[in-house]
Amino acid sequence: MKNITLRQLKVFEAVARHLNYTRAAEELFLTQPAVSMQVKQLESALGVALFEQLGKRIHLTEAGKEALAYSRTITQQLDELEGVLNRIKGLAGGRLRISVATTANYFIPTLLGTFSRRFPDVTVSLDITNRETLLRQLTENTVDLVIMGQPPLEADVEAQAFMDNPLVVVAPPDHPLVKEKWIPLARLQEETFLVRESGSGTRIAMERFFNERGMRLKTGMEVGSNEAIKQSVQARLGLGLLSRATIEQELALRRLAVLEVADFPIMRHWFVVHRKGKRLSAAAEAFKVFMLKDTVKLLGSEARKPSKKKAGTDPG
Repeated sequence: MKNITLRQLKVFEAVARHLNYTRAAEELFLTQPAVSMQVKQLESALGVALFEQLGKRIHLTEAGKEALAYSRTITQQLDELEGVLNRIKGLAGGRLRISVATTANYFIPTLLGTFSRRFPDVTVSLDITNRETLLRQLTENTVDLVIMGQPPLEADVEAQAFMDNPLVVVAPPDHPLVKEKWIPLARLQEETFLVRESGSGTRIAMERFFNERGMRLKTGMEVGSNEAIKQSVQARLGLGLLSRATIEQELALRRLAVLEVADFPIMRHWFVVHRKGKRLSAAAEAFKVFMLKDTVKLLGSEARKPSKKKAGTDPG
């Protein structure tokens, strides 16, 4: 194994992650032939094929799977080295890789803007994605920090709550229940609900809440985003259950209304999460402290800091 380069490993990881040369090339800002050449050079240096083509799709070979695991280890070790050196030098720069749940996109840009002004030399990489991808990124340790509403209970992670994340029942502003001052929980069984896709944090919290109370809601469409749920509720296709953080604009414009339902809101929290034992870079440590200390102050009255009692025990 001679002449293996870090560039080859980086290109190989991108192709292995996407299982697609074109998407890997787009991510790396390279041409597809350049990506193919780097992979072929790595295969030549290792003396084995890393990918195989079955039909129109490529797959990792057994050798490719082993090479990917070692490649990620090498990358993580280099990232840790960079973090240690940044600590020695002080936070004058460095990289910060963050992944956030799609719902958090409603407030994360505001926080990142303030953080970037405080630490202008830190390069931030932001990925806004679904829960399934967040869990995979935590497992593979491919990001520094994850912002999510429901940390995995079974995973080896550290999670700290930094803000309340209340879930509320939303309706179109002319819905008859909007005028009610106190709506019995059982009354919701007469309504049709629009729900997020199976596996989303909001869906899990919703099902757990009503199952614990022996209730079963009528569900209409399964919708893949908060924006789609908001539009569908406005179109009077049903009621929705959404994080309060996602509807501030619609409430201000009176396009949606929050129903005053008994036992609501469902109180969840936002967490900053990383692998247990992970050596955070100076930039990641600074952002974590920033999230825990400054979020509520920066976001204003709609944001609340979680109580110490709830912060570490929130199931959803």
